[in-house]
Amino acid sequence: MDQFIVKPLFGGDTLAWYTPTNAALWMGLSIVAIVVLLVMGTSRRAVVPSRMQSIAEMAYGFVHKMVVDICGKEGVKFFPYVMTLFMFIVSANFLGLLPLSFSTTSHFAVTVVLAMLVFLSVTILGFVKNGAAFLGLFWVSSAPLPLRPILAIIELISYFVRPVSHSIRLAGNLMAGHAVIKVFAGFAALTIVSPVSVLAITAMYGLEVLVAFIQAYVFTILTCVYLKDALHPSH
Repeated sequence: MDQFIVKPLFGGDTLAWYTPTNAALWMGLSIVAIVVLLVMGTSRRAVVPSRMQSIAEMAYGFVHKMVVDICGKEGVKFFPYVMTLFMFIVSANFLGLLPLSFSTTSHFAVTVVLAMLVFLSVTILGFVKNGAAFLGLFWVSSAPLPLRPILAIIELISYFVRPVSHSIRLAGNLMAGHAVIKVFAGFAALTIVSPVSVLAITAMYGLEVLVAFIQAYVFTILTCVYLKDALHPSH
């Protein structure tokens, strides 16, 4: 598991909140990649788009449609936040697949912060927009009256578990995939199983490319679902 260790960027063994680390470096590179794609890639917009402009427009349209389909037109005002989340996660996921890179989204320190930001934003928005009516999210009015208090407790627990499942799903999937690739790479030095190991690494790498996008998509679509609950708690 040494590939997941956070290390000082310029050597040493002491880590403080201000210490530049490999995690900070690769998160910074994720931001640079987003700026290059979305800002520089669309700075010279053309009717016949370049490859970079096409990718940027596809990403924009993909997330925008997701927000509208799940949250409705009322959710479009929160599109910049959702787009930022998606682009950061998908960029960090793909950069983590490069040789000698560091997968920042395989760390709970990163995914928990992202999940808590979503949780707190949605909760605050729900109360600001709906007031006490936001608590209707936990009251299942369609259920028989004797069961409603029990269901309310279950709904309340599941609501506060959201940031846990939201963060563990992303970090756990990426960590597991990278660890499996490392295990297969350990067998590559053995002459007998080397061809099989290389094939296994290739297959797992292809799967990880798919997982990198799917996990960013899942994190984003769950954010949209939670946002919809804040906008329309009675639905």
